[in-house]
Amino acid sequence: MRTNIIPLAPAAAAEGDTGRSISLIPSSTFRRKPEVSCSQAMNTRPILLLAVAQVASVLAQEPPPLPADVRLERDIAYAEPKNPRQTLDVYRPDSGKNLPVVVWVHGGGWRAGDKTEIATKPAAFVQKGLIFISVNYRFVTEVPMETIARDVAKSVRWAHDHAGQYGGDPNRILLMGHSAGAQLAALLCTDDRYLKAEKLSLAMIKGCVPVDGDTYDVPLQVATAEARYKSLKQPPPKMGYADKFGTPQQQRDLSAVRHIARNKLIPPFLILHVADDTDTTAQAHRLWSELREAGIEAKMFGAAGTDHVKLDRDLGVPGDPSTAELFAFVDAVLKR
Repeated sequence: MRTNIIPLAPAAAAEGDTGRSISLIPSSTFRRKPEVSCSQAMNTRPILLLAVAQVASVLAQEPPPLPADVRLERDIAYAEPKNPRQTLDVYRPDSGKNLPVVVWVHGGGWRAGDKTEIATKPAAFVQKGLIFISVNYRFVTEVPMETIARDVAKSVRWAHDHAGQYGGDPNRILLMGHSAGAQLAALLCTDDRYLKAEKLSLAMIKGCVPVDGDTYDVPLQVATAEARYKSLKQPPPKMGYADKFGTPQQQRDLSAVRHIARNKLIPPFLILHVADDTDTTAQAHRLWSELREAGIEAKMFGAAGTDHVKLDRDLGVPGDPSTAELFAFVDAVLKR
């Protein structure tokens, strides 16, 4: 059955900074809310600057104080020489052995963000009997995108090698991330070359949870972005998707959907996204459909009544529907 495909309304000028850009989606499926947000059209510079400042303010919030039974070791180098952008923080319970390990990759458009921007996640995961590791990585303003993915792979290698010191199980790792971190997590869990370069196997990754990413298929996002700006007779933004991801071949190589195949030990996926965001919903469906076509367990969950920043911030909050889905997924994959 054919569907009519249309470009969506303009996105924020700095592509990818909050996981927002454009995509293609059947015109009859979704509509944007009438109110203005960072994921919608910004037609004046003052409004855009205000929106970006508001998002930056939210992202810069420090996490709440940790409960007394959560231990933290901060700023551990996972590569040499030590670089603050190649460090991680480990949150763990007072005691326990062979606990599953979560590696969390922050967002920020591949050029901003920090491992400390994790709100209530550490306490929530640790209280569920998990070790929570939040990682930094170098930015695309410093290194190519594939090097960023290698940084994350090195952090996973560190988690595998040192899990036992913190009461963790090196062979039960879950990889998760938000926005730019969602793209990186999904890529590492489908393109096994990154872990193989660290002498690791996808077999140790028991589950993948990308959260509201918009670049599981990079060429699609690049092409639709270019079409949007052309139709609006606007210049492309500085440091847009094409600038970040490189040549068409590099864009394909950095797309999780291009590496999905049977018999690769690709883990189960839970793909979280904002329900009424056309961009991330389209990319979530693209990833989900490719996984299912290859016979890999995958589930999409669209979070209602939220937005890109709030979805991430609320993960770990009691009563949050996306949190309930996430922990149900974790429980299920760890029982196997």
